[in-house]
Amino acid sequence: MATYGERLSRRRLGKTELNIPVMSLGGVGVGGLGTKVEEAEAIEGVQYAIEQGLDYLDTSPFYMESERRIGIAIKGYPREKLIISTKTGTHPDRWQDYSWDGTMWTVENSLKLLGTDYIDLLLIHDPQDFDPSFEPRGALEALESLKEQGVIKSIGLGQRRHDFHKRAIESGRFDAILTFADYNPIHTTAMNEILPLAQQHDVGVLNGAVMVHGLLTGTDPVVMNQELEHPRASHEIEAAKHFYNFCQKHDVPMIAVVFQYCMRQELIHCTLTGAKNIAEINENFGAALMPLPDEIWDALDALNLSAIWEKGEAEADDN
Repeated sequence: MATYGERLSRRRLGKTELNIPVMSLGGVGVGGLGTKVEEAEAIEGVQYAIEQGLDYLDTSPFYMESERRIGIAIKGYPREKLIISTKTGTHPDRWQDYSWDGTMWTVENSLKLLGTDYIDLLLIHDPQDFDPSFEPRGALEALESLKEQGVIKSIGLGQRRHDFHKRAIESGRFDAILTFADYNPIHTTAMNEILPLAQQHDVGVLNGAVMVHGLLTGTDPVVMNQELEHPRASHEIEAAKHFYNFCQKHDVPMIAVVFQYCMRQELIHCTLTGAKNIAEINENFGAALMPLPDEIWDALDALNLSAIWEKGEAEADDN
C-alpha cells in the first residue's frame, strides 16, 4: 500500500523553495504540550511519520520535550531527506526574548537538541510586541546572519495576529509564515488579507491548530468545551455546533472534513497536525485521505460559518 506521503500532493513553500507535503506533522503532541504521551511512544510516532513519507517536521522550544524527542527520533535518517522547522522567542528560559543574544542562544540550543547542524526554517514565535525583532541586533538580524552562514535556510513568523503577519510579509525579509486557528471550516479570516498578500509576495504559508484547540475533533462541541482546559467563546461554540450538525447530517467525519477543507485551499502550502503517536497519525492522515462526496464542499461553503464567528467576535469586542 502507498504511504501517506506518496498519496499526498506536495507544494512549494513560497520562496523557501522547500517542497513539502500538503499535510504533515507538527511537534506539539509528541512534545507533550496539552496532552500526555510516553517518550518511547512519541519517538516511535515521529519515526513512523518519516517512514510514511511525512518528511516535514515542525517543532518549537515551547512544545516541552518536542525538540529533544524529534532529535532522538531522526537519528539514523539522512538529514538531507528531512525538512525541519523550529522557532525562537518562546523557550521557557528565554521567554519573549527577541534580542540577538537570546535568538543565538535559542537556535544553538535547538541545533543541539535536534542533533543537526542546520535548520530549514526558523520562525520568530508568538511575539507580543513585534518591534524588538526588527530592532538593530534584534531577532531578525540574528536570523539573517545565521542564514548567511547557512545555519538556517529560511526565516519565518509563527503568530496569529494579522497585523504582525502583514508587517512580516511586506518587509520582504520573511520567507514563510505560520498562522493558527485561522483557516478551518468555521473560521477563515486568514483568507481576508493574509493569504492573498502572502501569495503576492511569494511567502510560504503553514496552517496550524485547525481543530480549533479540540472543538472540531468529532465530539459535540458543547460537550467538548466543558472538557477543555481553556473553554472557548460562545460564538466559537455556535459556529462549531453548526459544523457538527452539518457533518452529522451528511454522515461524514468532522476531522476528515476539517483536514480536507484546509488542504483544498491552494494558498496554504501545508496544514499541520499535532498527532502524538502512531494511532493518531493513522487516524488523522487516514481521515485526510478518505473519499468524501464532492457535493459537501458547496453545501459547507453555503453555510458561511466563518460569518457566525466573525459576527460574534465583533459583538464581543464592542462589549
